[in-house]
Amino acid sequence: MDSQCLQNTHVKLLAFDILSLTQTRSLPSSSSDSITFSRKGIQISRVEALGVVVSRELKPDKFLRFSIDDATGCIQCVLWLNQLNSPYFSRRCPSDVRLIAQMASIFSTRVQLGLLVRVRGRVSGFRGLLQITVDDVVVEKDPNSEILHWLDCIKMARKHYDVLASKFV
Repeated sequence: MDSQCLQNTHVKLLAFDILSLTQTRSLPSSSSDSITFSRKGIQISRVEALGVVVSRELKPDKFLRFSIDDATGCIQCVLWLNQLNSPYFSRRCPSDVRLIAQMASIFSTRVQLGLLVRVRGRVSGFRGLLQITVDDVVVEKDPNSEILHWLDCIKMARKHYDVLASKFV
């Protein structure tokens, strides 16, 4: 199995695991991003986290920055809302960009202080701090989802992520 096997998978992690990811610079020719993140030597580009929204800062038509707390730490998250005027999306089909912008707007209304949310997105860095660049947000209605997420994270780490890491040591 390749050490890149978790590169484009949403890896379920607790906040303390996300915040302890190792940041390294990759070779300019290796990918579009020059910064990569790894956990125990395994590269990780996408994560799934669950926690209570403890801060929220909205810059209309630009971004929503918020933090989630899962009791092991707080993770900074950013949801971009500038798809309609960003040069990054200029090469994409206009109808696709409008759909992406519409979904981002819907996600931004869901993120409210005190709610339990599941966030999936790309691990990134901003001003030296780790953050999740959000792909999607789901508000959890079931209070048991938090403990189930914890159990899933522990099980996945023990049975899969740590096993992969031990193969490359």
